[in-house]
Amino acid sequence: MTMKTLIPLVLLCTALASCSSETGLPPAMDLRSMEAIAPQTGNAGTGSSWDGVVEAVQQADLTAQTAGRVSAVLVDVNDRVSAGQVLLRLSGVEQRAGAEAARAQAAAARAQAVEAETSYRRYAGLAKQQYISKQQLDQALAAKNAAQANARAAEAVAAQAAQQADYTEIRAPYSGVLSQRLVEPGESVAPGQPLLRVFNPDRFRVQIQVPQGVAAIIRTAPQAEVVLVDGTVLTAESVLVYDSADAASHSVSVRVHLPKTETPLVPGQVASVRFAATTSDARIRLPETAIWHRGELSGAYVIGKDRLLLRQLRLGESRDGYVEVISGLSEGERVAADPVRAAQALSEYRAKQEN
Repeated sequence: MTMKTLIPLVLLCTALASCSSETGLPPAMDLRSMEAIAPQTGNAGTGSSWDGVVEAVQQADLTAQTAGRVSAVLVDVNDRVSAGQVLLRLSGVEQRAGAEAARAQAAAARAQAVEAETSYRRYAGLAKQQYISKQQLDQALAAKNAAQANARAAEAVAAQAAQQADYTEIRAPYSGVLSQRLVEPGESVAPGQPLLRVFNPDRFRVQIQVPQGVAAIIRTAPQAEVVLVDGTVLTAESVLVYDSADAASHSVSVRVHLPKTETPLVPGQVASVRFAATTSDARIRLPETAIWHRGELSGAYVIGKDRLLLRQLRLGESRDGYVEVISGLSEGERVAADPVRAAQALSEYRAKQEN
């Protein structure tokens, strides 16, 4: 290769390298002007609390187990019901007719079984006197066994048909209160369709999610207080900490059983569960102003080495302008103090990259 061809080749390689550096990875974001804060950690001192929802220990969704049309709804929301009480009726014309037909077929099958039994006994007597052959006796025995089997099958069909007829009356599984009424007279329903909801007003509980570290502490001192919306404080009857953690949020479920109380409780109301303070209860907190909210989702802009990343967070208790981070953020990470400014900076950076 001559010097004349070598020089242009070197220049071409230099130009290609320059172009490659310009069109390679996008330049890093300039985050020097971005105000960052570090999550606070430490002992709560006054105990930790989490919001949960009160639920009944016994709660049943009563569904249709046969098809039909609602003929009568005998109860309404907030009515107290007794175990076995009829709450709703379906027009079970087909079910009752099927049950009657099945009972008739079972009666006919039983009559045939009785006749076959009588014939077999007669044949057995004749066989002892050697008036018939052994083959005829075996045939009579087979006819008797077949008739008895048919009778049992017919009785099973009759029992199933009677059960379908019983399904036209929806009864209370236990004494309680009706909390939902989902159908009205005249509506057609299909098997599996929800009709009513009943709960037992004597036993309630609250189930919450806590970080794994907090769950370990609660196991050592399973004591809690439940604060209702009206300010009533109840001492938990028992606290159950699950042995497994959720794979997605890495949180642990804690079930708090409430004592019997004169305070009216209903499923679905919000309650705050407060656990006793512990010396090792170190939790991560962020200022509420650093939290990004969009609908039911919450997050924060985490500042990396040269990038901004919107991270979804699972939040806990709010107190004194700070909110507890249950999962989604680790100790030592930095967060943008102003989520609106961080979102604008990230949008501007992406727009420059597209241009």
